[in-house]
Amino acid sequence: MNLFETDVPLHLFHHGENFKTYELMGAHSSVCNKKRGYVFRVWAPRAQSVSVVGDFNGWNPSSHPMQRMIDGETFETFIPNLKQFDTYKYCIRTQDGRTLFKADPYAFHAETPGVDSANASKLYDLSGYKWSDGEYWRNREHINIYAAPVNIYEVNLLSWKRKENGAYLTYRELAKELVDYVVKMGYTHVEFMPLTEYPFDGSWGYQVTGYYAITSRLGEPKDFMYLVDCFHQAGIGVILDWVPAHFPKDEFGLYEFDGQPLYEASQWDRMEHKGWGTRKFDYGRNEVVSFLISSAVFLFETYHVDGLRVDAVASMLYLDYEKAPGEWVPNIYGENKNLEAIALLRRLNEAVFGYFPNALMIAEESTAWGLVTKPTNVGGLGFNFKWNMGWMNDVLSYISKDPVYRKHEHNKLTFSMMYAFSENYILPISHDEVVHGKASLIGKMPGDYYEKFAGVRAFLGYMMSHPGKKLHFMGSEFGQFKEWNYKEGIEFFLKGYPKHKKLTLAVKELNELYKSTPALYEIEDSWDGFEWLAADDNDRNFLAYQRKDRAGGTIVVMINFSGEDYHDYRLGLPKGKYKLIYNSDSARYGGSGKMKKYIFQTKKAYSHGKENSIAFDLPKLTCVYLKKINL
Repeated sequence: MNLFETDVPLHLFHHGENFKTYELMGAHSSVCNKKRGYVFRVWAPRAQSVSVVGDFNGWNPSSHPMQRMIDGETFETFIPNLKQFDTYKYCIRTQDGRTLFKADPYAFHAETPGVDSANASKLYDLSGYKWSDGEYWRNREHINIYAAPVNIYEVNLLSWKRKENGAYLTYRELAKELVDYVVKMGYTHVEFMPLTEYPFDGSWGYQVTGYYAITSRLGEPKDFMYLVDCFHQAGIGVILDWVPAHFPKDEFGLYEFDGQPLYEASQWDRMEHKGWGTRKFDYGRNEVVSFLISSAVFLFETYHVDGLRVDAVASMLYLDYEKAPGEWVPNIYGENKNLEAIALLRRLNEAVFGYFPNALMIAEESTAWGLVTKPTNVGGLGFNFKWNMGWMNDVLSYISKDPVYRKHEHNKLTFSMMYAFSENYILPISHDEVVHGKASLIGKMPGDYYEKFAGVRAFLGYMMSHPGKKLHFMGSEFGQFKEWNYKEGIEFFLKGYPKHKKLTLAVKELNELYKSTPALYEIEDSWDGFEWLAADDNDRNFLAYQRKDRAGGTIVVMINFSGEDYHDYRLGLPKGKYKLIYNSDSARYGGSGKMKKYIFQTKKAYSHGKENSIAFDLPKLTCVYLKKINL
């Protein structure tokens, strides 16, 4: 971008309306006076002076000073003869005379964290990658995502699998192994925990210093493009975890960038997130609005991702989030709502859907805030999906109880249907639920070894048939007993043991059944797709319901969450013939194999409010699906 072409982008940037600020700011390959080099631009309104330093000038602050642009707040310069991967920072002289060395907020690449305390930015040209996912996107245009199967495999790329020496798999190595695995297991999407550059491994990526730089731990940006491309060629959607709620206080990062609060809020009650030891963004500052929304647009445009899972939305919405009385100041209406953050989220979603109509924008919002997935023009936040944290908390509490005590917790299985259609939900069993002493999914299950596996299979049958899209964290698909540890790969060796191998098969076949059965995903927004058959049999820890599709297809789901086999359990059903299509207790999945019958015919016997019924033998800790056969 030539210098004279910057006036309008700068104007839009300062008005919170430049949603491709990455084309203006940062370091870009350019030609000036017939010399090829890089043009640098950085916003530092209260700096006395700014210069570019790097290996190319011996980190000398005097070598390449920057000039103020027409706005008086942004600095720029052109440096010839630089090459890709050269390291650099901005040397900022503050109003009070300090010298700060800051990484580029708009850098596309960075030094690998953890290597000799490296944290400088790197020059990188993003152009030139030849994408091969055109057919994927053409097919995607015709999909109504609300009526389509969405079954997400959540992955931490740094710890999905490690090499024998503990080294990471690179993006290109993951393109060979992870893509095949996700396809084989029958998932429709992957979701990556944060990959925008972060210095501290223990933050799992949730303390970001580079909002435009994919982490260099696993390779360079074009390697990550290749990984996404391979997923798309295999028909798998890609979702990135994105963190606009806060950032860390590392000296080289966004923290007090020009010597004073700049990206962070300056108000005493809004500046810090004490629980996380981080700074909160100033959502009322136009330049920060441009920065954040541009980051989201950049990830869609540059890396072809299908969606973003927006982290910690609740912490953005509430001024009193995790604060005691006296630690926060109400808004102008005397409320606890962060009006600037609400406006930012609405503009974010409007901008993303304006550029990318088929995007997935997923809110991790843990409260009862209304209209999260409703359009902004009716007062909603504008997301199209929201994690159902209430369902997650309830069902994990239930399955952790010994079956003897589950009858007192039965409402935790049924309460979610009171609000299931209020938002477009994703049902998450995420990384947060298998760490910090919470136990892995199979580790949550009470009972002996057999009962733990049976419990997981029954629970997954319930989850996959409950209204809402699905998300499973890596390792749950084969029954990892250890909690997730970001320092090591998940325990794939367990698949060599029969119980774990059979659980993997059960998950794979359940995933495939879900994708091929419209009744399990097609109607998720109304009671037209769901009917209770037995909701209140808490004494026997029993549930039964129907899922329906638009063509009239019906799936009956029955779940025995008790520790006892049931004989001749009579369930009222619409008159007809039913075929068993999934049995979590099948011997091939590691179950008892007690159910031998596959075809069932109703008899005229009143039960559960219906004139016709079937008597079933249902083993303990078992979920079965029956498909109504049209005669």
